[in-house]
Amino acid sequence: MLVALLIIIAFIAAVAIFIRLPRFGSKPSGERLALIQQSPNYRDGAFQNQSPTPSLTDGATYSSVMKEFFFKRNKRVQPERPIPSVKTDLLSLNRKEDILVWFGHSSYYMQIDGKRILVDPVLSGHASPFSFTTKAFPGADRYKPADIPEIDYLFISHDHWDHLDYDAIIALKPKIKQVICSLGTGAHLERWGYDKNIIIEKDWYQEIALGDGFMVHTVPGRHFSGRSFKRNQAIWCAFALKTPTMNLFIGGDSGYDKHFAEAGKTYGPFDLAILECGQYSKNWKYIHMLPGEVLQAAKDLHAKRLLPVHSSKFALSTHDWDAPLKTLTELNKQEHVDMITPMIGERVNLKDTTQQFTKWWELGN
Repeated sequence: MLVALLIIIAFIAAVAIFIRLPRFGSKPSGERLALIQQSPNYRDGAFQNQSPTPSLTDGATYSSVMKEFFFKRNKRVQPERPIPSVKTDLLSLNRKEDILVWFGHSSYYMQIDGKRILVDPVLSGHASPFSFTTKAFPGADRYKPADIPEIDYLFISHDHWDHLDYDAIIALKPKIKQVICSLGTGAHLERWGYDKNIIIEKDWYQEIALGDGFMVHTVPGRHFSGRSFKRNQAIWCAFALKTPTMNLFIGGDSGYDKHFAEAGKTYGPFDLAILECGQYSKNWKYIHMLPGEVLQAAKDLHAKRLLPVHSSKFALSTHDWDAPLKTLTELNKQEHVDMITPMIGERVNLKDTTQQFTKWWELGN
């Protein structure tokens, strides 16, 4: 009994020490915490979704989900061979070109109207506190911080490990001119040495005038946040980005809800909506959209084109690695949403609506 107790105490102490490492970030405090506590979206010590949002769907339990995830693991959650990908040289691009390059999952680079933009860069090869877990698929990890040019605007939608990568954010620090993030997320960045004067963090339904004809509106999501045990101390959001010549929806993680239609009515129509489609499950459908809901969300946003992301790099659910794009493409035969599906690293010409893309995920089988 004594030995068992000592082992338990030692384990608890080790965990307590481990989660104090810098990569776990910091909880909001001081003026930031005071601002959070004034938020209409913060109640009972945590940020809340607009609609009731249980972590699991009715009938699902944590034990059944963990059993499926670890003991009934689908062999096709990872590709059998390297993901097809290319590598566009970002450092040599003409700054005047309007392009997008997707890095897999929810990370991508954009050049629009002379500004360089980076969204949720996860470039360390893993999406967890441990480098040996949640590793990127072979072929999907083509870009590293050294491949990224100087960035005018870094957008961070929320603080989960697959969107806020400590190693990448540290390495990119000298290249970042301005950070735009969800309220509370700035606490992590300040701990990691970012100058608070370059961090703009906002609650839902707030606007940011960036100058030079660039305007950002923060939009709700239906999700959650947290890098350790305590959830929802920072909010999660999407961004409606208006540039001098384009209107884009930069989506974060979200289950389907009314906020898409509200954003479409208030800030749309959008030239391009970038929406998550991947790592979904009927067991947690309230916090990640199913493929059919992604198409409906694009319609709600009045999006002229849709770019589905949040897939093809990490296995965070139990579906086949290629199911998101395969299912979405099949469903879209009925919905006819103009959808673009670049492979990782492929150059997307943002203003060329005739550009064609292959079903590259079929090559990874």
